[in-house]
Amino acid sequence: MSDGEPESSEVWIIRHGETEWSKSGRHTGTTELSLTEKGEQDALRLAPALAGVHFDLIMCSPRARARRTAELAGVRGLEIDAELAEWDYGDYEGRTRVQIQEERPGWSVWADGCPGGESPAQASARVDRVIARIHAIEGRALVFAHGHILRALAARWLTQPVALGAHLELVTGRVSVLGHDRGTPTLELWNAAAPRG
Repeated sequence: MSDGEPESSEVWIIRHGETEWSKSGRHTGTTELSLTEKGEQDALRLAPALAGVHFDLIMCSPRARARRTAELAGVRGLEIDAELAEWDYGDYEGRTRVQIQEERPGWSVWADGCPGGESPAQASARVDRVIARIHAIEGRALVFAHGHILRALAARWLTQPVALGAHLELVTGRVSVLGHDRGTPTLELWNAAAPRG
């Protein structure tokens, strides 16, 4: 940091590679799915972007698709953190937004949460605990997780309600970076594809 400013924490977030359900828009919380061939290739492409970057903390969702993405990206020494599991969709597990809205017009996970699963307030509290861990290290963290929970994390990093996540599209296998500018939380990079090699 310049101008004598204290070092601030930074977090690189990576959404796992594509699965059959992410490809078709089915809500995937607790269901364990393998990466598709494209998902594996996208995960492999992450390796050069991460190589040579020092991370003070590396965290990963317990779900196999996130762990496999980290493995293919060449990342070792990660901590499994249950707080990074995908939003709990409860009764809506495996269903698409369109299917849910046929029963509940106007439904949004960001505003309404999921019956039998998590509310926006519960998801918010969970990612706030992750952010507190990252701020405690005052260094660079790397997180492998899932679409909705990472969008919620980004919203809360920016000190906004999780509902802001609705406006932050996050494609599988993409890299984003959250940081600070003179103490103000910032979105430094969002939804960036790893270079094709």
